[in-house]
Amino acid sequence: MNRRVLLAGLVLLVLLSSCRSGENEPAPLPSPTSTRQPIPTSTPTIEPTPTLPQVTVRLMTERVNCRFGPGTVYQLINEIPQGRGLRALGRNDTSTWWYVRDPGNPDGFCWVSADVTETQGDTDALPVVPPPVASITRVDLRMEPNLIFVSCSQFPQTVFFEAQVTSNGPTLFNWQWEISNGAVSDIGTLIFEEAGTLVINDYYQINSPNEYWVRLRVLVPNEITRQVNFPVNCAP
Repeated sequence: MNRRVLLAGLVLLVLLSSCRSGENEPAPLPSPTSTRQPIPTSTPTIEPTPTLPQVTVRLMTERVNCRFGPGTVYQLINEIPQGRGLRALGRNDTSTWWYVRDPGNPDGFCWVSADVTETQGDTDALPVVPPPVASITRVDLRMEPNLIFVSCSQFPQTVFFEAQVTSNGPTLFNWQWEISNGAVSDIGTLIFEEAGTLVINDYYQINSPNEYWVRLRVLVPNEITRQVNFPVNCAP
């Protein structure tokens, strides 16, 4: 009888141990799920570059002026011989001037009049090119006298300044004179009605010997500065 009870107790103990080990066994982990979004592979749309129409300009007179802008008021850039064929790259808004590459300057452009040319191609399809902004291209400054040597009792002395100012087209021109002793003139104004050279002048009184300079400062349409030096000496 005791042996049966002991056997039954052993069986019960084994069963209880099996149940407990099943309860403590961890559940299998779920498989990881990727949350990464797919990378789009579409190619971005690239707008095609517009192609200029093929328009040929042939020069019909002996020599044709090629100018800085579309009009005779602009500076002459080059003279092109008769019969030369040029490709038009643009036009003005009235199609009376053609914008072409300057044959005398591979990196430059100029304008020829439609009145002295014949064209082949669709000129209406050419882009309208705005006229260029004119600028001051050269300033030559001189003074008179450029050297002063007088008796010290002969002061004051008067010096005269003159500047030749060149523009490549019609524009407003503003300038100002400066003297080394601190004097500054009022701002002057002139209008270039066409390309060319205008002369401006002024004068100033010198009261003592010294090393002087006079400076012309171009303010509009672009900034340029020119200066000349002049010595003033005296003898007792």
